[in-house]
Amino acid sequence: MTTVSEMTVPAPGVQAVRPDDHRGSWLPTGPMIAKRFMELTRRRGLMIVLAVVTVGIPTIFLVVRLLAHAFDPKAFGPAGGFNVFTGTVAGALYIFGFIVAATLGCTAGSADLQEGVFRHLVVTGRSRLAIYFARIPAGLAIIMSLVAIGYGIVCLVCSFAAPTVLNYDGANVPVGLSRSAFVAWSGDHYGEVLCDYPIRIQGPGPKGGGAVPVQAACGANGTLDLNSLPPGVPHPSTAQLKAQAMSAARQDYSDYNKLFLAPPIGLMVRTGLWVELEAAVGFIVGLGLASLIGQRTISVILMIVLELILTPIFLRAHIPYMINVQRSIVGVAMDHLGPSAIPVAMGGGGGPGQLLFISEARTDAAIVVVAWLVVWTALGAWRMATRDS
Repeated sequence: MTTVSEMTVPAPGVQAVRPDDHRGSWLPTGPMIAKRFMELTRRRGLMIVLAVVTVGIPTIFLVVRLLAHAFDPKAFGPAGGFNVFTGTVAGALYIFGFIVAATLGCTAGSADLQEGVFRHLVVTGRSRLAIYFARIPAGLAIIMSLVAIGYGIVCLVCSFAAPTVLNYDGANVPVGLSRSAFVAWSGDHYGEVLCDYPIRIQGPGPKGGGAVPVQAACGANGTLDLNSLPPGVPHPSTAQLKAQAMSAARQDYSDYNKLFLAPPIGLMVRTGLWVELEAAVGFIVGLGLASLIGQRTISVILMIVLELILTPIFLRAHIPYMINVQRSIVGVAMDHLGPSAIPVAMGGGGGPGQLLFISEARTDAAIVVVAWLVVWTALGAWRMATRDS
C-alpha cells in the first residue's frame, strides 16, 4: 500500500516531471539524434547528390581509367598509383567533400525554420540547445560515412592498380633507391637520363651560339645519338656523359625520394583523417551559418564562395598588414594541416610550405580550425536559443 507521503504531489498549475525526463537538459539524447538522422536521410534528393559527389564521381573516374587501361594499356597508363591518388584527393574529394558537407549542414540548420516546424519542436519542452546539438552527430554520421566510402574506393584502386615502374621526368626508374643507388643507376643509364633531364652540353655550339641542349642529340625514342649534334659541337666522352647524369641525379634525389608507385599506408591514413576533418568543418560551419541567418540557399552560396573564391585568394595573395587575417581563414589553415604530398587544388588543399603561398605554423593552423568550429557552433546554438517561435 502506498501512502500519500511516499508520492510526489505537484503544486497546483505545475506539470509533474518524471525523474527520467531529460527535456530540460541541453545534452541531446540518443532518440533525438536518431530522429534528426532519419529526418536528413529522408531527403532523397539531397542524399542522392551527396552520394553521387562523394562516392559516384571518384568511382566513375577510376572505372573509366581501369577500362581504358584494360582495352589499350599502351595508350592509357595504369588506373591507380601515387599520382592518381594525390590528384583525385586534391581535385575531387577535398573540395567537393567540403561543399556537399556544407550543403548538408545548411539544410540541417535551416530546414525546421523554413518548413514551419520549428514551433512544434519548441512546444515539446525539449531544450533548444539539445535540439541544435542533436543535429551535429546526426549530420556528421551521414557525411563522414559517405566520404569514407568514396575515399576507401580511391585507396583500393590506387593501391592495387598501381604501375609497376616509376616514371620520373620521363625516365623509367626503379622505386625506393637510396641516394647512392639512384646516382649509380643514373650513371649506368646516362642516355635515358640525359634525354629526359634539362641538361646542356658545354661547347662553342654552331656559329658561336654557346651551350647546346643535350636533347639535340636525342632521338624520338629517347636514345642518345651524338652524331646528330649540330656541326661545331664537340662530342663529349662517355665519362663526361655519365658524370653529368650522376650530377643531375644527386640534385634531383630529394624530389625522386618523394615519389611512390602506390600511396604509402601512412600517407593514406593521414590524408583520410584530413579529408574527414575538412568535411566535418564544412558541415559544422554550414550548420551554424544557416541557423544564424535562417536561410539555406544563401548559406550554401556563402560556403561555396568561402571555399572556391576567398580561400584561393587569401592563400596566394600576400596582402600587407593582413597576413594574420589571411591565416585566420579556415581554408588556409586546413591547407597547412594537410599532408605535404597532396598538391594544391584551387587553393583548397595541400601543399604547405610552398613559396607561392603564405606560411603558417601547424599549431596556429590547428588553433584556427578549432576556433572556427567552436565559434560557429556557439553562434548557431545562440540563435537557436533566442529565436522567436
